[in-house]
Amino acid sequence: MADHTFRDLETAAYCPRKLYYRRRDGPPEVPEDIERIRRLACEYERLLTDDAALLSAPIEPDPATVRERLRGARERLDAWDGLADPAETDVYLAGKDARGMAHKLVATGEGTVPSLVFAGRPPEQGVWEPQSVRLVAAAKALSWERERPVERAFAEYPTYGVVRSVGVTARRAGQYRRALRVAESIDGPPARTANDAKCGPCDYREQCGVRTRSLRSLL
Repeated sequence: MADHTFRDLETAAYCPRKLYYRRRDGPPEVPEDIERIRRLACEYERLLTDDAALLSAPIEPDPATVRERLRGARERLDAWDGLADPAETDVYLAGKDARGMAHKLVATGEGTVPSLVFAGRPPEQGVWEPQSVRLVAAAKALSWERERPVERAFAEYPTYGVVRSVGVTARRAGQYRRALRVAESIDGPPARTANDAKCGPCDYREQCGVRTRSLRSLL
């Protein structure tokens, strides 16, 4: 069985020291609000037609923006039907290097591909690098299980109405391999990150000892 989870590799790409603490303390429980967001990713068609459902949904932009984005995704994505009504959800995948859950398996013209649901804000284009690593890990695990190439995955940000197709490019595969090497090399606390912007939302910031700079110090 693969030693690393998809989340391990995502965390390694984000902050190796955070991965060290997470391994030491065990994975945190998934909060109910995150579970609610994941359920929202299976309600796209309802959100497109049901005003009350949209108004009560845990969304960040205004309802009109979310609905407009979902309509755009429906027109743009060839696998919309599979994303809106997936045949399989919360599927455990075990690959050669990593294992974890695909929130959806989506039927496309080239075969089934994984889709992962993210609770946070998407970047203006593409996906954040740690999330890219996790998506590639899921695609490679599915490829290993099905014994066929899986060349893309989907990233869903339901609170923002954003769904993106993410290709398993050479650059993304390189990021994945780097994260895998980092995860395999950790046997003690790695050096603290130099990017203290990552530390503010981190659950381990107090025990890690990173001093984040205040706005006053930056000015």
